[in-house]
Amino acid sequence: MIDLNQVSKHYGSTTALHPLDLHIAPGQTMVLIGPSGCGKSTLLRLMIGLIQPDSGTVQFEGEVIGSHNIEALRHRMGYVIQEGGLFPHLTAHDNITLVARHLGWEKEQTEGRVQKLATLVQLPADRLSSFPTQLSGGQRQRVSLMRALMLDPAVLLLDEPLGALDPMIRADLQDELSDIFKRLGKTVVFVTHDLAEAGFFADSVILMREGRVVQAGPFQTLLEEPAEDFVTEFIRAQRHIHAGISVRVDE
Repeated sequence: MIDLNQVSKHYGSTTALHPLDLHIAPGQTMVLIGPSGCGKSTLLRLMIGLIQPDSGTVQFEGEVIGSHNIEALRHRMGYVIQEGGLFPHLTAHDNITLVARHLGWEKEQTEGRVQKLATLVQLPADRLSSFPTQLSGGQRQRVSLMRALMLDPAVLLLDEPLGALDPMIRADLQDELSDIFKRLGKTVVFVTHDLAEAGFFADSVILMREGRVVQAGPFQTLLEEPAEDFVTEFIRAQRHIHAGISVRVDE
């Protein structure tokens, strides 16, 4: 589905990503986790073509992402950022349908898709005419998810979509998102700094540090077979019970 081959990224003298390889299989939910500045959001932006690698290639469904095909490929990707990233001057409905209208979808097709997605994410129909400032944080995230799903993309890329939410709302949306991922069967790449959230969603976890992949694999392996001291330290720093997952490291 998505392949990164010896991809690196620099900003001036700062190395955001050292050369790395990464494969994301179709239908998999992969979670990128690590401390702030570790490179996880940079990886996501490379996958969707918002930035270009300084070396290596990013491939989506066998095609190398570049300036010649990025617009078409983005229509096959859904992208959700923290707090939704909605346009404040557009209603929820117009935010959701923006790209579909740009592509010339017929009104009947557009409205049918909106209603289907509103049911999927449990957004009340009367909220579609509201502006983002009139919506709750949870509703804004639902609208952002609907916008990302509007074109029925092959992959969903989510950059800390629940990070700014109240803990109770966050827990509810975690349950809903998990159900949506299972029902849709799409490939998902999910960025979070929260270890328990990673365990809740992930088929596979990528733990990063300073632009490098420290450990990759099943969540339970991360807990039980840390690859290096940093993995143990990262887990210890987050030991708590959240979303039904107990995170502990025996002394």
